[in-house]
Formats: sequence, C-alpha cells, structure tokens
Amino acid sequence: MELHDVWFVIIAVFWAGYFFLEGFDFGVGVLTKLLARDRRERRVLINTIGPVWDGNEVWLITAGAATFAAFPEWYATLFSGFYLPLLLILVCLIVRGVAFEYRAKRSGERWQTNWEHAIFWTSLLPALLWGVAFGNIVHGVKIDADKEYVGTLFDLLNPYALLGGLVTLSLFTFHGAVFTALKTLGDIRIRARRLATGLGVVAVVLAAGFLIWTQLDTGGGASLIAMLIAAVALVAAVGCTMAGREGWSFALSGLAIVATVAMFFLALFPDVMPSSLNDSWNLTVSNASSTPYTLRIMTWCAVIAVPLVMVYQGWTYWVFRKRIGTQHIAETH
Repeated sequence: MELHDVWFVIIAVFWAGYFFLEGFDFGVGVLTKLLARDRRERRVLINTIGPVWDGNEVWLITAGAATFAAFPEWYATLFSGFYLPLLLILVCLIVRGVAFEYRAKRSGERWQTNWEHAIFWTSLLPALLWGVAFGNIVHGVKIDADKEYVGTLFDLLNPYALLGGLVTLSLFTFHGAVFTALKTLGDIRIRARRLATGLGVVAVVLAAGFLIWTQLDTGGGASLIAMLIAAVALVAAVGCTMAGREGWSFALSGLAIVATVAMFFLALFPDVMPSSLNDSWNLTVSNASSTPYTLRIMTWCAVIAVPLVMVYQGWTYWVFRKRIGTQHIAETH
C-alpha cells in the first residue's frame, strides 16, 4: 500500500469525523426553528452545542489542509471548479460562528431574532451543500485533459447531486434531533425524540434511493458492504429512537453517517475526482498526489498530532456531558 493510498484513507477519516461531529450541530441549528417554541428553548438548543461546535470544525480545516498537502491537484481542481458552492459554505460557517458568539451580547428582541435566523440558515445551507458537493465528486464532473473543471455552476445542480444534498440535510437533522434528545431534559427532550422519529423515516427513504443509485453507478464490493452498514445502522437508529434509547440511537445515526462517507470514498478509489468527459482524465490517488517525501513528513506529523486532538476533543465532550433544560436558562437570554 503506497503512501498516497494511506493519505486517501486518512482524508476519508477526517471527512467522516467532520460529518459525524459537525453533522449533529448543523442539525441542532436547523432545529432552532423546527423544534424550539420560544427563545429559551432556542437557547437550550444552542447551549447543547455551544462548548463543542468550534472544535468540530477543526476536522474540516484538517481535511482541507490534508487535501492541499497530500493531493494538490485534487485540491486545485476541486476548489476552482466548486468555487461558488464552497465560498457559500465558507461564508455560512463564518456567519454561523459570529451568530453563536454575538446573539446573547445584547438583550434586544430584534437583535437576537436576526442572529437566530442566521444560525438556522447557516446550518441548513452547508448541510445541504456538502451533500451536493460530494455527490458531484462521486458522480464525476467535467474535467479536461489539463485537470481543470470546464463545466458550469448549473452542471453541479444535477438530480443525483441534489438528492445527495437532501440526504445529508435529512441525515444531519435527524442526527441533531437525536443529539438534542440525548442532551436535554423535560418537554423539549420528549418533542425532540418524537421529531427525530419522523426525520429518521424521511432520512431512511432518501438515503435508500441515493445509496442504491451510488452503488449501481460507481460502486463495487467494498462500497456495497459500507452501504449495507449505513442502511442497517440508520434503520436501527430510528428503532432505538422510538424505543427511547437515545445513546444507542446517536451512536447508530453517527455510524450511518460514517458508513455513508466510507461508501463515497470506496466508490471513488482509486480516483479522487472522476471526469465525466473521459476516464483517462480522471484525477487519481497517483496522478494527483504530492511527492513521497512530502507524504512521509505528513505521516509523521499526523501520527503525533491526530491522537492528541482526538484525546482533547473526547475530554471536552466528557466535561460537557450533562443534560440541560429550560430551567438552566436565565430569563434575560
């Protein structure tokens, strides 16, 4: 196994970690409008992810940086071809962070309402757009012999990619609802569990169509196994939600997300970005990678840094593990 293959797997792990963690806080952001009935309940939802949302984004930064260093050709083609969608995601993430920090800085109703709207939309749009982006990566886009994207923005809005966007949006919102039920007390917990059941059914239906389409289009034996794991985990997560087993449901919904990401990358390999114009113009793990020397240095850095990040982040979740409810929220916020 070559180092570029190893780094393909490592980048897949980074994206799986990002979608597992950021997925539920995107979902919680969406639930601030779907679940919360008043400002105190919205504050409860925001507080469930308040200590961890920025740490979750570290996985995105790491995935982007690793792609830039390990596969510069992939990074260049992806970020130039998908410039507008990725820019929109970046703007949403910036505004979202500002909204979390600024919402409670003033007590005015209009001030807080505007930032709450921002939290909702900047959670919903990335949850949708990440699915569209990965759908296009797996399905293939218009890449020419010079490894440049020659399509348009409208080429990215094809039925397969849009379905992928709906899948990630529904999965993340379901994941967020399960997390909310796991982290809250009282009536909001009961309503979160009830909403999670309905969202889970929607996610199962959408994911079934998308995963089967992916498998028939580009899948193989390994991706089929990942697809089956994702399907079983998602159905089991819905069942555990209905049974009130929130811990198991959260673990299983997370497993469904991780298995879906694994399926994406297994369906891709050995390509990193297929060309829909000519198979010989595909970007692969070999023709898009950095030099072996660069990959060796990166590997040593990853061996040292990644375990430290995981331990620290795990400790953060342990410290902020307790449930919260409206009784913990002051009236002024």
